[in-house]
Amino acid sequence: MSSDYANLLEEALEAWEGVRRGVIAEAEAIPADRYDFRPRPEARSVAELLRHVVETGLMMAGELSAPQGDFRRQSFPDFMQEYAGHLPPDPDRDTLLALLNSTFEEGMRKLRDAGELHMLQFIRRFDGKPGTRLAWLNHGVAHEYYHQGQLALYARLMGLVPALTRRIYGEG
Repeated sequence: MSSDYANLLEEALEAWEGVRRGVIAEAEAIPADRYDFRPRPEARSVAELLRHVVETGLMMAGELSAPQGDFRRQSFPDFMQEYAGHLPPDPDRDTLLALLNSTFEEGMRKLRDAGELHMLQFIRRFDGKPGTRLAWLNHGVAHEYYHQGQLALYARLMGLVPALTRRIYGEG
């Protein structure tokens, strides 16, 4: 990550990079045999949570970079099918880690190719209101931070020390 921002888009992309690297670090800190852990029966498992991050990252980058992007043009399940329908149905830990990296790189490329001016244009949000694509990118970053926090909590519930905590204390 660099703190030399060429423009507002690069600043937002740096934030996305930071959180995605944090999600990956938390995912790497959880052993493969614990990827089926879920704190309650109705909650997502570790694997399902990571797949969700991959899926929504693909949708975010795809729709924000599209010339006619519109988050109300179809249902959420239809967006998932459009942008993530090609993903394996039940990926293992190594596949999820690879997808977290590769889809992030793909998303960064799409957003950079779209450019800052495109990202300053309006898009229709999920609530039907207009907002800039850049603001929605920041919403996507916040969404991933939320799930990074969930992963850290899952780690604690499994008796593990979260990756960020280990890094703060110089243990990882």
